[in-house]
Amino acid sequence: MKAEDKIFTKSFILIFTALLFTALVMYALMSTVTEYASSLGTSAAIAGLVSGIYIFGGLCSRIYSGNALERNGWKKTALAFMTIHFLACLLYFLARDVNLLLIVRFIHGIGFGASANAIVTIASQVLPKKRYGEAFGYFMLGTTIAVGIGPFISGLACDYFGHQASFALAAIFSAIALMAMILLEVDEPPKTQSEENDYSILEKIFEIDAIPVSLFTALTSLGYVSILSFYRLYAVETDLTAAFSWFFILYSIILVVSRPVAGRIQDKHGDMIICVAGIIAQTIGLFLIAIAPSTITVLICAVCAALGFGTLNSACTTIVTRNTPANRRSYAISTFFIFCDGTMGIGPAILGSFVSLSSGYAPVYFISSLITLLALPICIYALKRN
Repeated sequence: MKAEDKIFTKSFILIFTALLFTALVMYALMSTVTEYASSLGTSAAIAGLVSGIYIFGGLCSRIYSGNALERNGWKKTALAFMTIHFLACLLYFLARDVNLLLIVRFIHGIGFGASANAIVTIASQVLPKKRYGEAFGYFMLGTTIAVGIGPFISGLACDYFGHQASFALAAIFSAIALMAMILLEVDEPPKTQSEENDYSILEKIFEIDAIPVSLFTALTSLGYVSILSFYRLYAVETDLTAAFSWFFILYSIILVVSRPVAGRIQDKHGDMIICVAGIIAQTIGLFLIAIAPSTITVLICAVCAALGFGTLNSACTTIVTRNTPANRRSYAISTFFIFCDGTMGIGPAILGSFVSLSSGYAPVYFISSLITLLALPICIYALKRN
């Protein structure tokens, strides 16, 4: 195999480390920060805002980051925002009231959003082009691992040593990610300042050609967020707490196995087969737990969600980066995550409106399955354009 076709190089290990430990910070704190907010004497609604404002901060920085990456350079921008990300972790130790905590969470979200954009943009340059889908599948496993072990490690630290221990873990994880980025050598494409000046305001935020793929991925993320937001309440309602406790473990296992395989299929047979299969799988999984909740349908849904949004997230990131010129790649990635973060941010409020005393939470999953299915014609249209 030629050296340029190898996946597991020094550069891959460093960029994977940056992604893994940056994501670990997000998922480690997500599981404990609302509990910490509640311990400060705030209401459940404000505690939820403490969690959600992080995503809003990330969304704001993603809007800015595409332009910043091209104007200031990929690695320089990554280091700047990853430093903000690290310093924000230290500020948690000073956040002794909920108002300060909200400010820290917003700043932390700003650091995370742009850092994540920069890391994925740099990865698009590092990964081998002939094995791009497969390599991206391995690369995005960093997020999968973080989803699986971040909440567990942070929760364990919090249970034994208090909330300060989870903040310390987040700071350590962020420092490791920052160090990996410092050590990484990035071969950036040449800047095109004259072209940059010709961009419209819209083009300084979005990559227009990436919008169709970003849109159908966002619709599948809206389906996935219904699981994240309401599964604990639905588990109690349907007396399936034990089954749902295995959901994310099975989800993570399936993703670890399926993402590299899906990447190889995508490289050999194209994007359509992976994306269409993922949308159909997630639609089936959500529909089953809506109309026939049971232990077996919960486990089937975990598999379907992994093959759905879990696989699509990696596959569609591959599509928007592979099909975009190097000087517009950061905008494409920013566009992709703006759409996905946006639906994840507003999704719980939209889906929650379908809950009632008489129907319970089942309509959330039924509506989510229909929204996911709506992504199918958009997917076919978007991929035929490419």
